[in-house]
Amino acid sequence: MSNNPPFKADHVGSFLRPVEIHEARRKRDAGELSAEGLRAIEDEAIRGIVKFQEDLGLQGITDGEFRRTFFHTDFLTQLEGVVTEGGIQIKFHRQDGELDFAPPVMKIKGKVRHARPIQLQDFEFLQSVVTRGTPKVSIPSPTMLHFRGGRNSVDEAAYPDMDEFYADVTQAYAAEIRCLADAGLKYLQLDDTNLAYLCDPRLREATRARGDDPDELPRMYAHWINACIADRPDDMTVCVHLCRGNFKSYWAAEGGYEPVAEALFQELAVDGYFLEYDDDRSGDFRPLRYVPPGKTVVLGLVTTKLDEVESKDDIKRRIDEAAQYAPLEQLALSPQCGFSSTVHGNEIAVGAQADKLKLVLEVAREVWGEI
Repeated sequence: MSNNPPFKADHVGSFLRPVEIHEARRKRDAGELSAEGLRAIEDEAIRGIVKFQEDLGLQGITDGEFRRTFFHTDFLTQLEGVVTEGGIQIKFHRQDGELDFAPPVMKIKGKVRHARPIQLQDFEFLQSVVTRGTPKVSIPSPTMLHFRGGRNSVDEAAYPDMDEFYADVTQAYAAEIRCLADAGLKYLQLDDTNLAYLCDPRLREATRARGDDPDELPRMYAHWINACIADRPDDMTVCVHLCRGNFKSYWAAEGGYEPVAEALFQELAVDGYFLEYDDDRSGDFRPLRYVPPGKTVVLGLVTTKLDEVESKDDIKRRIDEAAQYAPLEQLALSPQCGFSSTVHGNEIAVGAQADKLKLVLEVAREVWGEI
């Protein structure tokens, strides 16, 4: 059994919200339940999801993101200067059709500052209820404050010079990571849709049309993320999760990792990568040839979008294919994304959620002899 994350059998972090949380949020929104009352119900649900993970045998333990509405906005809007404004229309896809959805748009209306700890209280609660394993906290990548709007998302009155914006965000992230490190966090994940979106030819063209260079952005983003995590302690593992969209079992982008691979693996100074590889829209494994020694690629070969449980033989075959480009000992296994990147959740049964994690654990033991 490995003591260091990312683990051979790992997961992205979010889980289907129990009905108690949905009902409590409805009551809170209707003025029938206080914020304190909602948090107490969330606390109890988190105790349950922690036990669920521990009973399965997982080593990386999250709070299921049970306190969040969206994987990114709940965190980012707690930074001074950041607001949500309207929505940006995104067309999501899956095998049986399409879905139009407008997630909140992040806007920078003032100087970005870390006014207070954001995840500290949540992490301290998670840490207090984990009895075995390593608590993991996921936060959105800083690129979520830039990619969807570029220069247009940053008020020129606040930031006439974009370098000042990047510097302020870097300081804010560094301050948050310092708070978490001081509290004992050893396992941090940055959730980033944008590096994966820059794999999609359609979205690359839209990026170019608004005035950004889709070939240069991955390098710029890598250096920006590096600056945000530069002061992390030596005993903190930082991973990045790349996602092509995960909303009600729909996805938003497609395309292999080749356009971002060199910057992703050679220039981004993280310890591990959670990569979607659950279907053809993620491309082949050739981009893994850029993975340097000492880094781990967690292969997301098990989908969180469908109930059907993959076969062990298929998963092992694909691990063998990936090992042609990166050493087997630098590979690991997980579901391709969370089960509920937003409060809505994917259209998958609770039982299938457990079955897929059991599959990940069983395959990891058989391939690597550890989890």
